[in-house]
Amino acid sequence: MVINFICWPSTKPARILALLLNLVTMIQVHGQPPSSGFISIDCGLRNSSSYNDSATGLRFDPDDGYVEGGMRKQISQKFMADPFNEQQKTLMSFPDGSRNCYTLPSTIGKKYLVRATFTYGNYDGLNKSRDGSLFLFGLHIGVNSWDMVNLTNWGARTMVWNEVLTVAPSNSVSVCLVNLGSGIPFISSLELRPLEDTMYPFVNTSVSISHLHRIRFGNVADFMTRYPTDKYDRFWGNDSTADYPWMNLNTTNKVASLPGNNFFNIPSVIMQNALTIDMNYSTLSLSWTANPSLDTKSLRLLPIFHFAEINGSNPNRRFNIYSAGELLFSDFSPSRFQVDSLHQNGRFLLNPDISFLLNKTGSSTLPPLINAFELYILVRMDNLTTDSDDVNYMKEVKNHYNLTRINWNGDPCSPREYSWEGLTCDYSKSNQNPRVVSVNLSASGLKGGLAVSFMNMVSLENLDLSHNNLTGSIPDYELRSLKILNLSNNQLVGPIPHSILRRFQAGLLDLRLEGNPICSNVKDTYCSNKKKNTIQTMLIAVTVPVVSLLVLMYIIWKLCLKGKSDHVDYAMYEEETSLHVDLRRFTYVELKLITNDFQSIIGKGGFGIVYHGKLENDDEVAVKVLMETSIEESTDFLPEVETLSKVHHKNLVKLKGYCQNKKCLALIYDFMSRGNLQQLIRGGDDYSLNWEQRLHIALDAAQGLEYLHESCTPSIVHRDVKTPNILLDKNLVGIISDFGLSRAFNDAHTHISTVAAGTLGYLDPEYHATFQLTVKTDVYSFGIVLLEIITGQPPVLMEPQTFHLPNWVRHKIAMGSIHDIVDKRLLDQYDASSLQSVVDLAMNCVENTAIHRPTMTEVVSRLKELPPVVSSEKMSVSASTCSMNPMDAEIRRQFQLTISGVRTEENSFRFGYTGGMSELIPLSGR
Repeated sequence: MVINFICWPSTKPARILALLLNLVTMIQVHGQPPSSGFISIDCGLRNSSSYNDSATGLRFDPDDGYVEGGMRKQISQKFMADPFNEQQKTLMSFPDGSRNCYTLPSTIGKKYLVRATFTYGNYDGLNKSRDGSLFLFGLHIGVNSWDMVNLTNWGARTMVWNEVLTVAPSNSVSVCLVNLGSGIPFISSLELRPLEDTMYPFVNTSVSISHLHRIRFGNVADFMTRYPTDKYDRFWGNDSTADYPWMNLNTTNKVASLPGNNFFNIPSVIMQNALTIDMNYSTLSLSWTANPSLDTKSLRLLPIFHFAEINGSNPNRRFNIYSAGELLFSDFSPSRFQVDSLHQNGRFLLNPDISFLLNKTGSSTLPPLINAFELYILVRMDNLTTDSDDVNYMKEVKNHYNLTRINWNGDPCSPREYSWEGLTCDYSKSNQNPRVVSVNLSASGLKGGLAVSFMNMVSLENLDLSHNNLTGSIPDYELRSLKILNLSNNQLVGPIPHSILRRFQAGLLDLRLEGNPICSNVKDTYCSNKKKNTIQTMLIAVTVPVVSLLVLMYIIWKLCLKGKSDHVDYAMYEEETSLHVDLRRFTYVELKLITNDFQSIIGKGGFGIVYHGKLENDDEVAVKVLMETSIEESTDFLPEVETLSKVHHKNLVKLKGYCQNKKCLALIYDFMSRGNLQQLIRGGDDYSLNWEQRLHIALDAAQGLEYLHESCTPSIVHRDVKTPNILLDKNLVGIISDFGLSRAFNDAHTHISTVAAGTLGYLDPEYHATFQLTVKTDVYSFGIVLLEIITGQPPVLMEPQTFHLPNWVRHKIAMGSIHDIVDKRLLDQYDASSLQSVVDLAMNCVENTAIHRPTMTEVVSRLKELPPVVSSEKMSVSASTCSMNPMDAEIRRQFQLTISGVRTEENSFRFGYTGGMSELIPLSGR
């Protein structure tokens, strides 16, 4: 809730002073002890001492032990004298990592209120909330999107808060701050409040609710009511007016809950006040003026009305309640001195106007009244957490090796765009928790013995701990699903456990131990990669007795099969000097074995032919081969090997090895079973990507490019971004490939002059004209990819006339509607608002001038904001962000009440709330 208290020009100084005193003494503390189970964290607190809050008496603790990483900061000195509360003086800032998480202990299956507060206070001296740029970051509850914290154009001293009611999925609840590239995430305080199991019965493991408004009505002095009045520490905003025709009602009688109704446990003191209107009027309307950035058409709202009759004896008060013209409750009569809480059994409503109507019935003597009101937004908990065993084992590994990787925060696999670096997870079973299937901690500085936790992971298939400083012996693991165990280049000593040897000898395990002391007296293949030599020895042994046959085969090959590249003499052309990269080098003979003699062609391109293959451990690979050339004549091979040996990102293709032969160059990649994006968009009718899948793939590709541009030193420009170069794995994760044309340049240079390269239709016109390469070259090409995703059309359309895709889009929209450009295979199953956003983004990317295009970081941020990517309920920015600022009255209230009566003229009155963002008169008079 964003509150905005207006001081009207007629307000007298005495009233201003009274209001100011009310703000300072916001809560009456009655000496009650803190409620059991409360967790209150003052984020960024600089000392390790806990303290009791002066207003509530609640104990606040520093955030040590709840979060890793982050930088402790305090608000600007000029704001230190008058913060809203003590917790707003300090904060924790997270400049590093895409996701940083607080972990709060909880009881599995129990309901909680979780509240996070944010006071910028210009702590960094950059005036980010007022410099005109977008200042927002994401907020996750566990592995699901909760909300966006949007501080754009807010005052530095404003306190913003967000609340969610949720069910603990395990013995902890995590709150994660997500960097969207539009401002460094930070947090001032974090609070967890247990609720009764019977409360808010519609909240469950798959549904949480995000707070939009919670209001108490009547003549109440304090503008905010919380603990200890509400023992669950819910924030209740106050709305009261004495202006005619409004009437404030109150009673000193206790207002109790109806027998058996303990769903909300509203405090009696809140229900002892109510608001109604003069008897000459018949209708009371509650409505909110939405934040301009809020997509109200897609919001799912849950209103909860709280009523109690507190006026006179046996009153006749009956009214109907409507939402967006729909009758919710008919002929309702509040109970005398008892709480009636009405909601539609947890049904979420579409109500674009965010308005509710209370209308007096014809048989009623009195007009409607209302005591309190709550309004929530649906938060779907669709993402599943990683299997709990895998989570525990990965945390044990993290602690065992004291790993401080920035992005090893929160859940290891979920949501998939924030999975831990070095982990591969299996998401194939949509109704089951993701499992960790591969862990790559190669060259991660690991020290000490091998962690037994790895071998307890029943789904782990690939474990790479090579190039570390692991010592001691290999424990006698009871291996489960492990197929690859790479322990090469460590300091491990023997003996090798029999359980591992048996699995290796049975062909069930690819074991690599070369470069360890354990191999000093061992000559087996796992210590010296003897497979190559063994194969070559066998070939030589066979060659000697059948030399005449080989000569005959050579003649036949020369005459009849000249185009085939499988001549045994290729083995004689292996380069003696390997490339200086930490990748496996394959011989030509190994390539033949892997590809079954180059039998299965799965693609062709400028580099050569791509074959399907299988490694010794049955891992499927794609082998890209350039035949009949020397290494000196290849301009793409070396750049691709060098680039891919240095870059490591989940959305960039993983190079498993290379072949450096004077007659044959090859690159060996992970096999992508779903082909490439072009094939799925235009490859036929057997399978069609839906709108959300397309946007997920677009986000995947954008994140890969962002990594190349922003995280690599020097930055890397791909130069050939196109749909055929976006590969898709079995889970439809987008993977950027084909780095043969990529170029790197230092941050000190804004561009490189180079011959224009790329693919027709995707070429940046500025680059084509000037040969001046920048990262914006990739942005242009990505814009074409986005248009292909939307339209299903190629970058250049040939019939009935030649059109470049951006011009075709402009033409179609100008002649008709934006919906005319959408791929017909989507069958109109897409979100109209996100379509408009993606089209706008794509057209921004294909601006002719590079300076007018967004960066890939901005592209990623905008794609993450799109409704289907962030949330299945299409929640937009700042849907439920709330704010308080008593220091200069920048309390932006959005709620308003209107009334209409039986008279012919319509009457409407503001109720101290506005939806505007106009400058306010400060309470202090400054």
